[in-house]
Amino acid sequence: MKIISNPHELNDYVKNLNKTIGFIPTMGALHEGHISLIKEARKNNEFVVVSIFVNPTQFSKDEDLDKYPRKDEADKKICELSGVDVLFFPNANDIYTKDEVSLQAPNVRGYVLEGYTRPTHFNGVLTVVNKLLNIVNPTRAYFGKKDAQQLNLISLMVKQLFMNVEIVAVDTKRDSDGLALSSRNIYLSKDERKQALAIPTSLNLASSMISKGIKDTKEIKEKMLEHLKLLEVFYVEILDREFNQVKEVELGNSIILVEARVGETRLLDNIWL
Repeated sequence: MKIISNPHELNDYVKNLNKTIGFIPTMGALHEGHISLIKEARKNNEFVVVSIFVNPTQFSKDEDLDKYPRKDEADKKICELSGVDVLFFPNANDIYTKDEVSLQAPNVRGYVLEGYTRPTHFNGVLTVVNKLLNIVNPTRAYFGKKDAQQLNLISLMVKQLFMNVEIVAVDTKRDSDGLALSSRNIYLSKDERKQALAIPTSLNLASSMISKGIKDTKEIKEKMLEHLKLLEVFYVEILDREFNQVKEVELGNSIILVEARVGETRLLDNIWL
């Protein structure tokens, strides 16, 4: 496995490959969810690139940039064992300058749900993903469905900016207790982790209601919120896959999304129906 930190060096390196490239952008602290993305990329491409970059522009001043988990040596070993060909490991000065061109998230979709409580977040996400895609120039880029709003906005950016890359959505990986895998899970105490299980069980409750023929989104949301009452809930929403409000669940075109805080840890989860 080759490790590269300079964007121009990586861009020159992949330019001469003449191979299909699968790309997985990450912020490190890799877990089984990331490994599943790497496996998907490995399966469908001749060459695999992973980036590890904790992107400062998607954190607001009062968020946990300095505390965000970093496991550089472990991450390198995971990438090597997973068959990654190139690990891109830049620092902030490699990616950003003092006078930046940046992308603006769409006025509606970028400022609802997670974007409502973190209004600058998706500007930073779209800017850095755009930069990374331009550096790597992959055939396909892989993102987890757990971050559904991020996935939707990145797909929108690629479509609207006529970018020549296929965005591949990969199913959420869960721990044995049902909690969606996240780098932030390490922040949870033992008791907080037990409390956090209300999130996936609320989604299971919704799925059970839908399987019994209940499609009314208001009724489903009320039951979920009752189940989540001990947590600090930012939102429970049921939307179509273009992130429009719907009154009834449409199988094959709906997502149920939850964001809640457990202790000091913000957790996201969802199910695609």
